[in-house]
Order: sequence, then C-alpha cells, then structure tokens
Amino acid sequence: MAIVDEMVCFSLYSATRATTRAYAELLAPWGLTYPQYLVLVVLWSDGEQSVNELGDLLQLDSGTLSPLLRRMESKLLIERKRVHSDQRIVTIAPTPRAAELRRELGHIPSAIAHATGLPDLESARELIATLQRLTTAMGELNPKDA
Repeated sequence: MAIVDEMVCFSLYSATRATTRAYAELLAPWGLTYPQYLVLVVLWSDGEQSVNELGDLLQLDSGTLSPLLRRMESKLLIERKRVHSDQRIVTIAPTPRAAELRRELGHIPSAIAHATGLPDLESARELIATLQRLTTAMGELNPKDA
C-alpha cells in the first residue's frame, strides 16, 4: 500500500475525481458539465437566484461562475435578468429548455446513488453530514495554528 492510500486528503481527492468523472459521463449526451448541472439543480429546487446567491450556494467565485453562466445562457438553459429596483443585481432563471432537461436528467441522482455503493439512504446522509463537518472544519483552519 502506498503512503497516499493512508491519507484522508488523497482519499477525498480520489473520490471527488471519480464522482466528477461519473457525472461527466452521464451528462455528456446533453453537453453539460457537472458545474452546469449543479446550477440547474439549484434553479430546479429553489427557483430564480441572484448570481451572488448561486455563487455562495455552489462555493464558486465570480471568475468561475460568470463564464459558466454565459455558456449556459448561450445554450438557452438560463436567462439573466436585472432587478428593476437595483440594476446591479442580476438574477438567473431557468428557461423552458431547462425544465425539459429536468425530466430528461431525472435518472442521474439514482444512477449516482447506485454507483456510490452505499447500502441505503441513511448511509448516504451520514456520509454527507461527515463531509459537511469536514468542509466546515477545513474552512476554519488557520495555518498559523497548524
């Protein structure tokens, strides 16, 4: 066994790469990337969002999110709107094509859930909670304390 196989960070890295690859393969027929799919999932579940809200929810900075949204807009998946009361705020709304994709991509969550090999929903929830705790803890890491 290689030393990296005993490192939590490498296991997380490997799992992330494998998961992202699985999504990429499932989404390829629709020409979608995993981050684009995540934007759609947020819009499907929560409705119209400001660009800032999307960035916060998906932990993406504007330098990453803006080009991603431009590509989605060119594919007619989203539309941008300026808020009349404050023209600085741009909201993102799903288009009718995005609504069609929701039906077409409905199989993806179950395909990913099956691929994880987790035995049941409770196991998945436990893993999610553990990963969220880890994310919070790593976000609070102060290099000076290490």
